[in-house]
Amino acid sequence: MTSLRSAVGEARATLTAAGVPTPRPDALLLAAHALGCDRGEVERRMLLGADLDEAGARRLRALVEERAARVPLQHLTGTAPFRRLELHVGPGVFVPRPETEQAVDHVLAAIAGLEAPVVVDLCTGSGALALGVADEAPGAEVTAVELSELAVAWAARNIEATGLPVRLVAADATADPATVPELAELVGRVDVVVSNPPYIPVGMVPLEPEVAEHDPEVALYGGSADGLAIPLAVAAAAARLLHPGGLLVMEHADSQGESLPRALAATGDWADATDHTDLAGRPRTTTARRA
Repeated sequence: MTSLRSAVGEARATLTAAGVPTPRPDALLLAAHALGCDRGEVERRMLLGADLDEAGARRLRALVEERAARVPLQHLTGTAPFRRLELHVGPGVFVPRPETEQAVDHVLAAIAGLEAPVVVDLCTGSGALALGVADEAPGAEVTAVELSELAVAWAARNIEATGLPVRLVAADATADPATVPELAELVGRVDVVVSNPPYIPVGMVPLEPEVAEHDPEVALYGGSADGLAIPLAVAAAAARLLHPGGLLVMEHADSQGESLPRALAATGDWADATDHTDLAGRPRTTTARRA
């Protein structure tokens, strides 16, 4: 037997030495996963001086070893928080980030007061944006579109697990929606299109091993040197879906806070292209109205 406090302390030290950016929270969350409880319960047991049996200690050491090798925390626990939800994630799907949550705020503000608003999430991945909207706007008609077979499977699992009324369409988000049977009926009648598309410039490898080695490439790279080829193709599909005055909400790289709004305005499809910073003050989300 070993004390839970010392086991968590050792885990934290191992993760710190491995360069993991958040060693203490990760150590606590891995301990919670090993014990089958939540982080608050781990901290409570630590305060009470609880011990960790040998089986629990082995589970924790194995998890810490993988996290020290920079396997994403969410792949080890199998879940990622997103606003009020806990989503299932793992290999083959992009792990939702906290900064993406603000895109839901833009959607909610745009549909406030609308009766049965229509929202489409292009490049849904795990379903995070679509499910976040459906959870907090119960009257909305929400459709999620995803190309990757693995991501579609994760999104389907999250839709089933949450029980939220999101329609999942397996299709290319850059295709003309009029050519996709499940989307053709939505052309010209959508209130908001939200998207977190692939946007990393081709050739720019992410610094974080968790991203570079574990997030799927199809969810990362924007298809051109400036990273905007795929976002602009997604925006073109969004323009077909939206009614005049409908809103596009699109996440982007922090280097694209000027280039994306400028590129959208240049197409002639969009008006009032405006960029918004995240909570860290970095350019993160562009909104634009269908002209």
